[in-house]
Amino acid sequence: MTELGSDKAELGMSDIEEWIRSKGIQSTADVEIPKRLVDQVIGQDEAVLVIKKAAEQKRHVILIGDPGTGKSMLARSMVEFLPKGELQDVISYHNPDDSNEPKIRIVPAGKGKEIVDAEKKEAQIRRDQKNSMLTTLLVMVVMFAALGAVMLGDWNILLIGLIGAIFLLILFRFSAQKKDTILVPKLLVSHVPNETPPFIDATGAHAGALLGDVKHDPFQSGGLETPAHERLEPGAIHKASKGVLFIDEINMLRIESQQSLLTALQEGQFSILGQSERSSGAMVKSEPVPTDFILVAAGNLDAVAGMHPALRSRIRGYGYEIYMRSTMPDSEENRTKLVRFVAQEVAKDKKIPHFTKHAVAEIIREAQRRAGRRGQLTLRLRELGGLIRVAGDIAHEENASIVDFNHVIAAKRIARSLEQQVTDRAIEKRKEYKTLMTEGSIVGVVNGLAVLNAESSMAEFSGIVMPIVAEVTPAQTKEGGKIIATGKLGEIAKESVQNVSALIKKYTGEDISNHDIHVQFIGTYEGVEGDSASISVATAVISALEGVEVDQSVAMTGSLSVRGTVLPVGGVTAKIEAASEMGLKTVLVPKENMKDVLLEDRYIGKVKVLPVETLRDVIQFALVGAKKEGLLKKLAALAPSRPTPRGIITSDRPVPL
Repeated sequence: MTELGSDKAELGMSDIEEWIRSKGIQSTADVEIPKRLVDQVIGQDEAVLVIKKAAEQKRHVILIGDPGTGKSMLARSMVEFLPKGELQDVISYHNPDDSNEPKIRIVPAGKGKEIVDAEKKEAQIRRDQKNSMLTTLLVMVVMFAALGAVMLGDWNILLIGLIGAIFLLILFRFSAQKKDTILVPKLLVSHVPNETPPFIDATGAHAGALLGDVKHDPFQSGGLETPAHERLEPGAIHKASKGVLFIDEINMLRIESQQSLLTALQEGQFSILGQSERSSGAMVKSEPVPTDFILVAAGNLDAVAGMHPALRSRIRGYGYEIYMRSTMPDSEENRTKLVRFVAQEVAKDKKIPHFTKHAVAEIIREAQRRAGRRGQLTLRLRELGGLIRVAGDIAHEENASIVDFNHVIAAKRIARSLEQQVTDRAIEKRKEYKTLMTEGSIVGVVNGLAVLNAESSMAEFSGIVMPIVAEVTPAQTKEGGKIIATGKLGEIAKESVQNVSALIKKYTGEDISNHDIHVQFIGTYEGVEGDSASISVATAVISALEGVEVDQSVAMTGSLSVRGTVLPVGGVTAKIEAASEMGLKTVLVPKENMKDVLLEDRYIGKVKVLPVETLRDVIQFALVGAKKEGLLKKLAALAPSRPTPRGIITSDRPVPL
């Protein structure tokens, strides 16, 4: 069994506790946080350099990567490098020649409000003068009518005078109000001098919010209508002019909106027009409004396929494409950055206390685990930040002045993903109903391992034990035997089962055309996808064909090539921990995955992990009973073996092989 000391030597760095003590800090309160947002970005050094160049040269950028790796933070930091003196105000005016084509005026930042306020004051003065004249006129009409009624003794004259006064009041009110409204411009985009360039997040915006729109006017005649220039509403592309427009999940934007966005990029200006054909604003189209922004489009890797080809081509031709890192090397420099990250999250949240150095060490240890590879730290920092906030909430609830190691441990139990919680319930049920065996031996039954919802956006995998049962029967048709797999298998899983047939003939010498091979995946209600169960299927089928028992205390995971080589798979740490939770004693994993195993301390000593290179290694470790030696001799003759080193996990880091 490999000792912990050799583990540390293999890792090439001191233990985290030793390392954190050497940093000379007592808590995150001692950590200095950079003032510039770009300097707070963790682990994306290449992306930071590109972002700086793009901001200085006003280039567009596509940021592609896993959720929570800092895409929006990088985009937001670009405004720090943009000049402040170039901002402009946008004003819309009534067009006397064509009321459905409002005029647009561009003025320096801060001037727009002055102009509109001045126009409003002039309009108010004109309105007051008209009201004064109207009041005088009405008083004269009523006085003359009253005088006539008294002199002539006919009170109908007074009634006629009052009706005339009311008519004049209505006439003057509506005509004057309409004229005054038309003369007053509308401030569409407003800034103040030396203001920081705008950062506009248009993620999820519909066409009107992104491109601008014209309000519907239910009163379109009779002097009650609102002037077209008053109904203009600027879009995100207009508000972001001279700044940054950020759109995450760019593939979710409708293709028509992407086409209009491309036009705005190419022309540097885009008219505001009605987006709905059923609205009264459909006939309105303003003069072009500036759209001189830097576009930062972001998304996961699948977002590229959903982008308009011309839009992507425009960005590539006049900007950069960046693929974000999801892990970074576990170096002293990067560990120091994670310490600063914890301090940044505390400062950003403003509701949780600072972390002790031992609490920070546990956060770094969790970053190692979530990276899924030895010698790496995760950069899915949004999820790591969630753990920090939960630990802070626990400390706050206890009225603790600082977050310590125990608070982080408690947070790890609470802040489990939905997939992990579902897995926990599934493990409880399988223990209760004994849907799998964890001791003894049986023919044709193998404890396979899988991860729940491997396509999830979460950084952590959730492992689960998946029993696989094989049975061999004589072929039922003249056409020959076939492999029948059940358990709601996906396409890749079905193909991996088919590939096993070539290996069975190689390793057993049996002609499977004379047999039907039934393979059942137990309890896979959500379906099975991927090929990580290949060695489990092959072992179960060979066991059923040869009548050799399988050790039920052994679980396994791994893909297979058609030549019998065991290939690496994902989520091995979660799978090993799931096997340990179920009481299994040994787990077989691909040799190449040994460097990815990062078990928590509570699993150390409970489970033995053995690396395998070929299917013959798997059979040697998994099969037991009197017939095993005969099968191994048969295999030696049919498929010569290669020596395979063994390894055992004895700490929270994988041991050298």
